[in-house]
Amino acid sequence: MTVRRDFKEPARCRPDLVIGREELFSEARGQLARGGSVLLHGPAGIGKSTVLRALAAENAGAARAVLRCSATESESHLPFLALADLFGLVLDEVSPRLPAAQRTALESALTGRGESTLQRDGLALRLAVLSTLRALAAEGPVLVVADDLQWLDSASAELLGFAARRLGDAPVRMVCAVRTEGQEYDRYLRACPPDTLAVRLGPFSRTQVSALLEHRGYTDLSRSTARDIHRTSGGNPLFALELGRALAESPARPRPGEPLPVPTSLRALVLSRLGMLSDEARRTLLVASAGARPTLALLHAAGRDDAEAETAQAAALGLLTTDPEEPALRFAHPLISAALYAEAPAHERRAVHTALSTAASDPIERARHLALATTGTDPEVAARLAEAAALARDRGAPSVAASLGLLAARHTPADSVPGPDERRLRAAEDAITAGEVDLARDIAREVLTRATVPAERVRAWMVVIEAAGQALGEVDAVFPQVLADAGDDPRLLALVHYQLAWREVVVDGDFAKARQEAAHAAELAARAGDRRTELLALAFRASTETLMGHPDAPATIRRALQEPQDPDVACHHNGAAMARFRWLLMSDRLPEARTAITSLLREARRRGMVESEVHFLRMLADTELRSGHCGRALDLTRESLRLARDSGIGESASAMLASFAEASGGDVDRALVLAREAADHAEVDGDQLYLSLALAALGYAQLVAGDAVAAVRSLRRVRELEHAMGITDPARGRWHGDLAEALVRIGEPGEAQELINVTRAHALRLDRASVLAVLDRAEALVRAARGEHQAAQAQLVSAQDRFGKLGHGLEEARAAFALARLRARGPGPAGYDEAARLFRRCRALPWLRQVDEAVAAGPSAAETVPAAAPAVLDGLASMERQVAALVMEGATNREIAGRLFISVKTVEATLTRVYRKLGIRSRVDIVRLAAGHRTN
Repeated sequence: MTVRRDFKEPARCRPDLVIGREELFSEARGQLARGGSVLLHGPAGIGKSTVLRALAAENAGAARAVLRCSATESESHLPFLALADLFGLVLDEVSPRLPAAQRTALESALTGRGESTLQRDGLALRLAVLSTLRALAAEGPVLVVADDLQWLDSASAELLGFAARRLGDAPVRMVCAVRTEGQEYDRYLRACPPDTLAVRLGPFSRTQVSALLEHRGYTDLSRSTARDIHRTSGGNPLFALELGRALAESPARPRPGEPLPVPTSLRALVLSRLGMLSDEARRTLLVASAGARPTLALLHAAGRDDAEAETAQAAALGLLTTDPEEPALRFAHPLISAALYAEAPAHERRAVHTALSTAASDPIERARHLALATTGTDPEVAARLAEAAALARDRGAPSVAASLGLLAARHTPADSVPGPDERRLRAAEDAITAGEVDLARDIAREVLTRATVPAERVRAWMVVIEAAGQALGEVDAVFPQVLADAGDDPRLLALVHYQLAWREVVVDGDFAKARQEAAHAAELAARAGDRRTELLALAFRASTETLMGHPDAPATIRRALQEPQDPDVACHHNGAAMARFRWLLMSDRLPEARTAITSLLREARRRGMVESEVHFLRMLADTELRSGHCGRALDLTRESLRLARDSGIGESASAMLASFAEASGGDVDRALVLAREAADHAEVDGDQLYLSLALAALGYAQLVAGDAVAAVRSLRRVRELEHAMGITDPARGRWHGDLAEALVRIGEPGEAQELINVTRAHALRLDRASVLAVLDRAEALVRAARGEHQAAQAQLVSAQDRFGKLGHGLEEARAAFALARLRARGPGPAGYDEAARLFRRCRALPWLRQVDEAVAAGPSAAETVPAAAPAVLDGLASMERQVAALVMEGATNREIAGRLFISVKTVEATLTRVYRKLGIRSRVDIVRLAAGHRTN
């Protein structure tokens, strides 16, 4: 760690020395030298900030501009504060170069003048941040230094992440630090460029702790004492230094074997140092600890007239750190602020909040302080808090809205309208939107313990059900209670039957019954005048009809899109726009589908709708994958999966599509892991809907990996699940061609042809052009296995041409690959050039590797199998005949696997069946059979 004067230390200490972090510091330095970015992560007190400052100091000289921000927990709910830190000093310089709309949005966000929000000005703000960084980078390298990303306000984090992901080759580097307890740093990479190196700072070794203590001047500590400090601190350098300081200042040293004569808690150590402050300085620090963004100006506004001298005293004691370039005061460690606030008497805390309720500039912050300064219920305070919650909701900060809503409920009198529980439920709904499902569930359960009004009880039950996500089986027992609470009220019954429709799909896998429930819910909602629930029910019905291949699907979609619309439903992942997107995607209208889902994603992000964002990212990735943009799809699925895991929402669905993307454009082994994870998750949840999709992903990954036997096993189960659910549209999972191909590979062309015939009938009925092309590609493989090479080639040429016209790039490349293998013009790359070109255009790396393997293997199996195989092989299936024939030619198992594009394991299993059918025991016996045939 870089030794700085964050805490009081001997004057002879050199502030530029790095102790205990040499290796990772060198790694991070090299990453920055290459033009990359660095994310430091680890637990509190581990030294992230000091390493960050050292890296920033070392690289600042080569940068044209250094932009800094450093958040705190208390300010994390205020939108755009971190953005103001970054751009506040360069706004005047850059703003003239921005387009007018971007300049207006950015200036409004940074200055607080106007009403800029992510909901209203989201695109302009995002582009403004990107344009600002590019404008600065055009004049020289830019270094962005961001500490404590975990406290970054969500609006700034979103804007910074948007820009970071799109900077491209612009010379902008980022050095960031974030507090994490485990390895959960992935979600913070969203605010960093794609080439960011994540560096975890772990605990110090005993030797490193000793070196640190010695450098700080604690040279007279015995080795045993240093060992005790290391053990007590857990290797945390901040804790170790504080323990060393306390020991150095203690008049008596512990004897061997005795515990350290100081509390092991950092809080206790902090409080002992606070005792050195004057009473006035302590009060000033209390105000700073309560403020979202403590500055000297804020302290003066709150009545602390001698703030400069008092904060200087705190800084001399190492309680505050100062930075001439940063106006905000910063505690040396967040726990110092927390300990100071926790130890203050309640009346002192209330007095501080009273002062800040008028001193703070942001209306949300003023309302929060007013609430904390008020005891008991107060309708005026409650109303102010509800207004602040609405403002936060409008700014795209539903998490802040939820916390303000709970404060509003606490101050709402029991007989008020709206009442306290109604405000709690609104907070719970905000929490659902923000992805904080555990909080939402807890609030709803609390309301249910005392609520007697049917409407409130049903609303609370709806939160409980929504918080369950795809694990609806876990709340199955709730539905009878909800129906009882709803009574005969059509508005409440509509809510219940809408959720029952979801239950039928997820738990029972019954699409027909789900469609009926959705239709009933829409009718009830229309009768009650509840347009929001009516729209959701119609959208759900449209989605089920689409997946069922029902002829009413287009009409239901049009009905769900009729005015009047509800703005929340319009951009909801279960809304009519999503149903229309799904229909466009399955109808091969990829450009329209991309436009639709991109718009939905943008709106969901503006509103802070985390669950919708997870799903829209996934669906955009699906669109890109079908279009053959495997690299783009891979990035989107990884982003969706990070967000899903962070929020605990949509993990199974995100892992499923991430598996497809990895198998197409990334790491096949990773694809297999993700698919199994998704399938296991769906099995545990009892989620039939996503179980079939997860197994389809697993089957595809197994096919790409060359394990045709396993692929058949997985995809046969998908066929069974979809048949039981009543899903007939083959465009839903698009697994049919993969199953047919895998069946051909294992020597079951008859079953493959039967599958193709059944699926083709549905595809013709629904006009699924790309599915028909997939089936033709698979049927060509069946024909090739039967020796009909000319017809197979013609079918593959036709399929490839149709895929190209439809814009299905990856499928086009797969058809070209199958055609190249079938033609088998001889050894060398010439026959595979077109397939390689198309796979390269898609960035389909696993498929490109298969092309390389085919080239290396030489002539394909279709060419090397004798035109007239020995009669002794006539009783074998097609795959068994090919494997046996190649063994007769002397090919090894690995060579056979490469030629037939199957795994070595599949070769071994096939040979076992061959041995059994021919009554032989080994490869040698097959060779003898071949020799006998040639002799005869």
